[in-house]
Amino acid sequence: MGMPMDERLGGDIKRVEHELMGVKQAVIRPVGLTVAQYAALLVLSERPGISAAELARRCRVTPQTMTTILRNLESAALIERAPHELHRNVLETRLTEAGRTAFEQADKHASAVERRLAAEFTDTERDTLRALLARCSAVLTAPDISG
Repeated sequence: MGMPMDERLGGDIKRVEHELMGVKQAVIRPVGLTVAQYAALLVLSERPGISAAELARRCRVTPQTMTTILRNLESAALIERAPHELHRNVLETRLTEAGRTAFEQADKHASAVERRLAAEFTDTERDTLRALLARCSAVLTAPDISG
């Protein structure tokens, strides 16, 4: 027999993640970005030249989804892609000046959301929450989870 709904953590985790993404989308929408585009620009701001495959892994999306995100960002002139100096079949992706400006505007708003969320917890509570989420992740990525 299954578990009662009120004992299932998955719904709680999904609800909070959905609420966080909804608030972030609302605050970055005026900049003209989606949360997925913002996430890509965030990673690119810290890791210029990263490959699309690594960018997809860091943004936790499929390579196919990242291809669409990058195509849209490139069409908006927010990123540029060029062959890697040594590995010609690898495209390096970098922010353009317009991309950096859009990212900085969006990040100001997204960071405010993160700060507001973090402010609800003491330092100890934040550390505990992160530790509990890390334990969730460890259980869910363990090789024997399906059994």
